[in-house]
Amino acid sequence: MSFVFPLDLMVSVSGFRGRVGQPITPELVSFLAAGFGTFLGKTGAGGPILLGRDSRTSGAMLARSATAGLQSVGCDVVDLGVVPTPTLLLAVEDAGAAGGIGVTASHNPGEWNALKFATGEGTFLDARAMEAFQNLLLGEDPARASWLDIGSVRLDSGAVERHLERILTLSFLDLPALKDRAFRVALDCVHGAGGVVMPQLLGALGCEVVGIGIEPHGRFSRDPEPTAENLAELGQLVRETGADLGMAVDPDVDRLALVDGLGTPLGEDLTLALASAVALRRKTGVVVTNLSTSQVVEDVARRYGGSVVRSPVGEIHVARRMQEENAVVGGEGNGGVILPDLHFTRDAPVGAALILQHLLDEGCGLREAASRWPGYVIRKRKVSFSREALGGAYEALESDLSPPEADRADGLRLAWRKERAWLHVRPSGTEPVVRLIAEAPSGKKADALLARAEEILLGLA
Repeated sequence: MSFVFPLDLMVSVSGFRGRVGQPITPELVSFLAAGFGTFLGKTGAGGPILLGRDSRTSGAMLARSATAGLQSVGCDVVDLGVVPTPTLLLAVEDAGAAGGIGVTASHNPGEWNALKFATGEGTFLDARAMEAFQNLLLGEDPARASWLDIGSVRLDSGAVERHLERILTLSFLDLPALKDRAFRVALDCVHGAGGVVMPQLLGALGCEVVGIGIEPHGRFSRDPEPTAENLAELGQLVRETGADLGMAVDPDVDRLALVDGLGTPLGEDLTLALASAVALRRKTGVVVTNLSTSQVVEDVARRYGGSVVRSPVGEIHVARRMQEENAVVGGEGNGGVILPDLHFTRDAPVGAALILQHLLDEGCGLREAASRWPGYVIRKRKVSFSREALGGAYEALESDLSPPEADRADGLRLAWRKERAWLHVRPSGTEPVVRLIAEAPSGKKADALLARAEEILLGLA
């Protein structure tokens, strides 16, 4: 056995991702899936492995490769087809499955794809499990089954409907009142898996839906990450149709971004803040979010007598901390909302339902609802920088900027609490870059923090 990870394969707690053709090939995917089946077998996990994918053009090919790899080690496979990642993870948990594989590169461009791996809990592998899985891949061949013990395959086309039913019965939602309000929502699914769930959900909530990018064919019409700069067409649709608000999801539907009634993007961080207000209004407690999320979540928590605990960036890190803290709600500032009453997974459909409930609670439009919280400016940049040199870069940043608080749980987060400002520098887990994120009450202050941090990094490169 002499397997090594391809140099251009992104390997992290988020799974394995890269460009289709090199390094992501059917052969690699089949091997990784076979290794995962072997790994689950060694942990004693029983039951089938569920498989789902987003709508990428390479998805069907790679899903078949993953299926073959799993069968080759004797695993039975349940193929959900094109489904949101949260739908897959909820199905894994509810089915008592051994685990799950999502064939999706989330917000990455269409030429990328990836494998994400889940345990029977319906959550992604945590750092310890991912390390053990990687060691197995590097250290031994998958345990291939005999010809008599090859795994079976069956299809399950009902996972989306079950996911919707679970959302619609959440106690946080006043379904009759939402139907009476009949929000008009402009929707952008960027031709991802959102097209198989978001129109149905919004319709069930009584909304009138006008949409773009609804067909899930995987040929993304724009950069699929639902950041403000990518939502111009959605903003135009809101204005042209007189929609109350706009909603955009990423290709695997775990992130939700919002556009107000004037067609202006609010910024992804407000998704979690407004959704948290709904949960905390009804159940006071802890909110868990990552180190890169806006401090407006802290303002929301204080309003309702709750508190905020921060974790490293990454869905599984947030989910694990939520379990430890018995959190009421949590998520990440990229538009990911996790509601434990449903499951410990970022879930854009449940985020959308909570946002509509918040507008109903507040009795106003999205812009007014957002304006009721303190305003901050958050800025983000990506910088090419050697990961091996980041230790020295963190020392230089802390020395130069002299913050009152420094946190190295995930990269380096510097905070100036009195000034309500912070800077987070960390290597991306999904792209070969270093991310710089700063927030302050003014754009000038946030930009100054980013500019100085970038200057220091470039001076060390």
